[in-house]
Amino acid sequence: MNEIKNNTVLSGVQPTGDLHIGNYLGAIKNFVSMQNNYNCFFCIVDLHAITVKQDPQILKKNTLEVAATYIASGIDPKKSIVFNQSSISAHAELAWIFNCVTRMGWLNRMTQFKDKAGKDKENASSGLFIYPNLMAADILIYKATHVPVGDDQKQHLELTRDIAQKFNRDFNCESFFPIPEPIIDKDISRIMSLKNGDQKMSKSDPSEYSRINLLDESDEIIKKIKKAKTADIVMPEKLQDVTKLSEINNLLNIYSGFSEIDKQKLITKYKGQNFSVFKSDLSDILVEQIKPITTEIKKLMQDKGYLQEILQDGRNRANEVAQKTINDVYDIVGLFRNET
Repeated sequence: MNEIKNNTVLSGVQPTGDLHIGNYLGAIKNFVSMQNNYNCFFCIVDLHAITVKQDPQILKKNTLEVAATYIASGIDPKKSIVFNQSSISAHAELAWIFNCVTRMGWLNRMTQFKDKAGKDKENASSGLFIYPNLMAADILIYKATHVPVGDDQKQHLELTRDIAQKFNRDFNCESFFPIPEPIIDKDISRIMSLKNGDQKMSKSDPSEYSRINLLDESDEIIKKIKKAKTADIVMPEKLQDVTKLSEINNLLNIYSGFSEIDKQKLITKYKGQNFSVFKSDLSDILVEQIKPITTEIKKLMQDKGYLQEILQDGRNRANEVAQKTINDVYDIVGLFRNET
């Protein structure tokens, strides 16, 4: 992968509550390996967070906590650019221009809005509806060539590609915005709730036993895995049988994600056994992997000045790139930008 070092990755995490192992396996763990092969921009997407009501003080705390989690997990702020989205005004400026490029029909097809707004979509914020345009701006303001995506973000990246193509075509500026490619790690499966293998692990789930947070203590992790839903059977022998059992499949995905042991090898190891030994071994792996991250997050959160310095440095470096892009966009669109 070394030949793609000149390509750029943009990704981010919302500061909306304790991050969990789904966030870690699905995103942050991959960020760490990407920073050696790409020019990486890792933002804390606080503007996306306010599409639903947030407590201002908690939002600020969570923003620093995500920064701490990035660093504790192995992201090097000297190799990668770490910053909070709202500190770069060009994100919002470009998002407005994309609001005027994007067609309503495109947004109406976005299934994530329907999922998040639910039956009461008339009371959802307009920000939640046009969220994908801001996501497109996040990506394209840095002319990112690659974006790591999970299943729930594929549709938004497709929209970003459509927006980039339409902007380039509408303003006769072929190739101004790159058409970003998805990075899909086929070895990382979507991490689901510990209580319901058909629902995504979520920070908003009212049950603490549905997820393992990166700030959970060892005894909490052990208790949650012990209570995790399985099935009143023994471990099947074949992968195709396991995939029909969503809760068992989910626990195997978690085990494989943290241990980097192939799922079929795990199935072979535990086949024909009940799940007590499997769960005990899984708890051991999780405690071993998560405890150092938890300890480092808590240590970093005691030095908020250091975290703010990292975000400020990241802001300065990101802004240098973003301002060049937004100045060019203003010129292309025909908007005056009087600099003082």
